[in-house]
Amino acid sequence: MLLTVSEKFNEVTKRLEKLGLVILKDENGKYVTRGNRNLKINGENIKPILANAVESLPNVKILNRVNMTDFFVRNNRINGAFGIGIENDTLYIIEANAVIVATGGAAGLYKPNNPGFSRHKMWYPPFNTGAGYAMGIRSGAEMTSFEMRFIALRCKDTIAPTGTLAQGVGAKQINSLGEVYESKYGITTSQRVYGTVNENQEGRGPCYLRTEGITSKQDEALKKAYLNMAPSQTIKWIEDGKNPSEQNVEIEGTEPYIVGGHTASGYWVDTKRATTIKGLFAAGDVAGGCPQKYVTGALAEGEIAALSALEFINKNNGVHIDEISARERIEEAEGFLLEKKSRFSVEQLEEAMQKVMDAYAGGIKTNYRFNEKQLDIADEKILNITQLSKSLHADDFQELMYIYELRERLVVCRSVIAHLRARHETRWHCFAENLDYPEKDDRNFKKYINSRIENGKIKIILRNLVQGGAAYEHND
Repeated sequence: MLLTVSEKFNEVTKRLEKLGLVILKDENGKYVTRGNRNLKINGENIKPILANAVESLPNVKILNRVNMTDFFVRNNRINGAFGIGIENDTLYIIEANAVIVATGGAAGLYKPNNPGFSRHKMWYPPFNTGAGYAMGIRSGAEMTSFEMRFIALRCKDTIAPTGTLAQGVGAKQINSLGEVYESKYGITTSQRVYGTVNENQEGRGPCYLRTEGITSKQDEALKKAYLNMAPSQTIKWIEDGKNPSEQNVEIEGTEPYIVGGHTASGYWVDTKRATTIKGLFAAGDVAGGCPQKYVTGALAEGEIAALSALEFINKNNGVHIDEISARERIEEAEGFLLEKKSRFSVEQLEEAMQKVMDAYAGGIKTNYRFNEKQLDIADEKILNITQLSKSLHADDFQELMYIYELRERLVVCRSVIAHLRARHETRWHCFAENLDYPEKDDRNFKKYINSRIENGKIKIILRNLVQGGAAYEHND
């Protein structure tokens, strides 16, 4: 998986630059690096550039503000998808010989750092609800590594990135005593978060990135950099009346997310990015087994998935969605719109879900730690909330979308809980900190933990690591 994306990194980067993305260069015409593996780009321009490129293609139809909520799958073969048009109050039934899912990961499962009005000030976009995961889970696709959650280390309160401070000005992680602690725990993302949690627990907090003493030139560079990507951090420096050189930046971990671009969570796919559902392909954050692929990896996987889908279409006849399946989806949507019997709102149930995950499935409240008893309680409570969500009411299609988004998150929550319970070890501190099994166990768990819905229940499947340059294809 890693080999197939890395072979395309330079190619897709060059293509994106040719489409108009500005990549910074020095006076000698060489790319300006950020750390030892990144280039400096104006990332906010990527989406408009890609949107314009797609719009200019022939035979492409774009459906904006159409929220896809379900797949049509028959005999483990994709037939199409179901969605709701937010602006035109239309239910969409789309037949397709092949489908590519590239919808992003899942935010909002756990109670966030910032409550109330600021609850959507988070590391990962709040509109990524795990829809792509949930559609596959309900359809019986095999999923992988949901226990490998991602927790970002961020600037406190603003949830601004810390990488620019660590890589841009070499800021070290220090505790309240001024001690550099990152060397004690390690410098991977999970280790950085784990070290910060431990230092706070042991009474040496708060923790910071040390910026005191940097130059005035670095001050200005940091304020400009954050003004582009996280304005709230620049505003905080201005409101405090102190530059980064005059005060260290306090840091903390975010709530956990499920995101395959940083960890290995997502669909169990082969090297062609085919899922275990025939005709369904996955790319980017929803494609599992290929961690730390980031933007260029997502672009590379998108190309691999597209070429594989084209190959599949050329070898397979078209399909049709049966009327019974279509009617089931329509009646479900109509039920939410027409029936008014709910005692709860979507917001109340979402808050209850986040509170359960925070307290019993390793959220911020428990310093990302959990045990089997807590996971059992979490699963029972998430099931209860799922049952309550079936009687929710929507006054319009916008509210209908909120119901589906809650349902998607609840489906992903159950899979996360099942995966956390299945890995009887602690392989990634904080990402999956199992108090019943605090040590790493390579003998039994140097494997992928996968899952699939069978007869309404989550079945756990252990898969051996796939190594070497040979292609991997599904064989069962």
